[in-house]
Amino acid sequence: MAEETKNLDDAETLERASLLDLFIAFLKIGVTSFGGASRPMMHRESVERHRWLREKDFLAGFAIAQVLPGANPVNLALYIGLRARGAVGATIAVLGMVIPAFIVIMIMGFAYRELTGFPATHMVLAGLAASGVAATIATGIKMATRLDRNIMTLVIFLIVFFVVGILHWPMVPVVIVAIPASFAAAWYTDKEARNGR
Repeated sequence: MAEETKNLDDAETLERASLLDLFIAFLKIGVTSFGGASRPMMHRESVERHRWLREKDFLAGFAIAQVLPGANPVNLALYIGLRARGAVGATIAVLGMVIPAFIVIMIMGFAYRELTGFPATHMVLAGLAASGVAATIATGIKMATRLDRNIMTLVIFLIVFFVVGILHWPMVPVVIVAIPASFAAAWYTDKEARNGR
């Protein structure tokens, strides 16, 4: 799998997405995924199956989607659509993601109102929440294995994990500090590599 990803990153050309393929891919993701489960499906569709993006481009989009306001899966769909087919592609990808979600939320909202008194309803919702958390963790681990392995990346990861996950600091100030720190770390690491150290 790692060799296939490397070969894809080294490839000169990517496949051009048709608007219909883009819409169908994100419609399928919007219909079949819940919460964090959408991100691995987006990776599969855009990098592995259709080859609209390279691995490094997906990772960049994934990082951008995390720090921007709004729903992360929609942000990522917008990014992938933009990279694949420009502004029209971004619109098509977002519509594909949002239309099923809107319909499902309307149906589930009505069903929840009618069935909220039954214990089975809360068990189903707890199961959905658990699957969403598991999918998010799986995606995080998968993405982490593809990052550059150096001490600076590890230090930034540990600091952000500690202040957000343990100390519960708000994301906005953490991101405001972490982004320039990440740029500085990447620049320094790249400079050291160029100097042959």
